[in-house]
Amino acid sequence: MTESTKLPSGKPRIETIEMRGITKRFPGVIANDKADFDIHAGEVHALLGENGAGKSTLMKILYGMYHPDEGEILLNGKPVTIASPNDSINLGIGMIHQHFMLVPTLTVAENVALGLPSSRGALTDLDRVSKRIVELAGIYGLKIDPSAYVWQLSVGQQQRVEIIKALYRGAALLILDEPTAVLTPQEVDELFVIMRQMVKDGHALIFISHKLHEVVEISNRITVLRDGRRIGTRLTSETTKQDLANWMVGREIGFAPDRGKVEIGEARLKLEKVECGSDRGTPGLRGVSIEVRSGEILGIAGVSGNGQRELAEAITGLRKVTTGRVFLEGKDITNFAPGDITELNLSYIPEERMRDGMIKDFTIAENMILREHHKMPYSRMGFLNLSDISKHADELIAKFHVKTPSRETHAKNLSGGNIQKVVLAREISRNPRAIIAAQPTRGLDIGATEYVREQLLIERRKGVAVMLISEDLDEILALSDRIAVLYEGQVMDIVPRSEATPERLGLLMAGVHPEVSS
Repeated sequence: MTESTKLPSGKPRIETIEMRGITKRFPGVIANDKADFDIHAGEVHALLGENGAGKSTLMKILYGMYHPDEGEILLNGKPVTIASPNDSINLGIGMIHQHFMLVPTLTVAENVALGLPSSRGALTDLDRVSKRIVELAGIYGLKIDPSAYVWQLSVGQQQRVEIIKALYRGAALLILDEPTAVLTPQEVDELFVIMRQMVKDGHALIFISHKLHEVVEISNRITVLRDGRRIGTRLTSETTKQDLANWMVGREIGFAPDRGKVEIGEARLKLEKVECGSDRGTPGLRGVSIEVRSGEILGIAGVSGNGQRELAEAITGLRKVTTGRVFLEGKDITNFAPGDITELNLSYIPEERMRDGMIKDFTIAENMILREHHKMPYSRMGFLNLSDISKHADELIAKFHVKTPSRETHAKNLSGGNIQKVVLAREISRNPRAIIAAQPTRGLDIGATEYVREQLLIERRKGVAVMLISEDLDEILALSDRIAVLYEGQVMDIVPRSEATPERLGLLMAGVHPEVSS
């Protein structure tokens, strides 16, 4: 084997992989329908599609987690059978999952060595593992300390550990499933530097993402799936974000929602010098004073970890306020129980929708009444009224376009976009006076994102006070009337939408006042 067919790590390159006519059926659904996909060494091939389009299923087949019902996989022109992830790893295929597969209490070196035989038999060889990690880190620009414990690392650093794990095992092709979903903008930039170096060195990278601007920036080719079928493949240089959005959804998608003119009313939600702790034992909020008025969307911008979660939880009664007051329509609700706050018509769309917004083993119908299950007409004399619950669920499923086999489907079996629609349906159908929407479109495809944003604008037009907490600056700028920027638990500034620019907000998010920096 010549040097040109090897990677800098010494492992053989994968020149090309082809997936031909891949079909995968699950009970009641065809996830992949004669889908084709191919990738070559030295390229980033992006895989796009709405939630439920079949992207993850296709990649899990390539990684050996699922077996296709029909079709074949060719490696460098020769058919191969991938019966398990172990087979894919042996063939040089690695996968970086959206939710990292790391043990927090172990070091980086221990995580990398986990499951691999030691070169010293019964004795550990962590010194050799650490040395190899340092070598790989140097080759690919991955700054990581082999002796650091995973729990001490940022999300971006943990992702680097996952990449090193795959490279250590000889991955020539890497599948990156939503790799930027939990990263800050700075960490995304660092990841792209690493990806470009890997491509330059001959790796093949499959990039799954809903963020079209990132897809256009980093990929060489783009394949779009819709309803399990491959719609087509294009060179990135020959397409635009608008083309891709329309192509994915099958209709015209509007990137700039129609906000319209709304009369701003009185303050519905008000915080006065609110302080609370964080899960890390450090201050979460420090003297936060803001208000959200009827008929407006107040955007809360900031890099992840600067108090956004603490803000939402302090308002909704999930986190103890140590200093300051929270008012809802003039009523002091500081440290009220979450159920009591719900009764006052405050709706909450939580950041972790599967953890805090749903009960995954409950049906859609049951999740639709979580807030109101104890009230008429859903409950009479301590017994659930199943007919009214079913009628309510069917109405919301139709109104909010939830794609589900039935109202009896368990929440855990829905796609991310449809789970969010269920949460939205439940919270909005309560006719709230104020809404806290935390990261409402995170991880959603372009069609679901458009839908969620439109629902928030509809509530704004009804006169509801909406607090939108988002790390997506484009979303903040598109929806907000005013924008408050959080940095280390403090409000840096509150900027009218007409005066807000990405540059100004970016400086505030970094803790710098624009007038000070000039």
